[in-house]
Amino acid sequence: MKSTTQNAKIAAITEKTLILGIDVGSETHFARAFNWRGYEFSRKPLEFSNTEEGFETFRAWIMELKEKHGMDKVIPGMEPTGHYWFNLGKFLQDNGMIPVHVNPHHVKKSKELDDNNPSKNDRKDPKTEGIFDRTSRTVSTQRSERCQDCRCSLRARSQD
Repeated sequence: MKSTTQNAKIAAITEKTLILGIDVGSETHFARAFNWRGYEFSRKPLEFSNTEEGFETFRAWIMELKEKHGMDKVIPGMEPTGHYWFNLGKFLQDNGMIPVHVNPHHVKKSKELDDNNPSKNDRKDPKTEGIFDRTSRTVSTQRSERCQDCRCSLRARSQD
């Protein structure tokens, strides 16, 4: 989704779009799934680890929801938490999805829209992020391979 205008972002979300709100954590992520109108497909948030095994669990969950609800496109949205989103973002891109970022300040300011409660937690945040994805209040994040290669080489050098 290389859209830059608000109308183009809105047009990118159709009836066949599965919208994911993901709360990124250092070790554990939480995800919730919605349709273009905001109907939630997930009864409770999916909890998955920040590991390859956790990402495979997440991918299987996405594929199951896509098949069950007849979706053909996925837009995963997340609040970029430090560097913890890098691995998940790379995994999503490697699997044909382009993650979008939701501004953390906007999530904080609007977290009480649904339940009039200012509390912030791992189970509530993915829903708020899904709302921003659905209304196209996001920024597309396509990380270049060159950037990823530099990061990997720096990591390898620091382990020597």
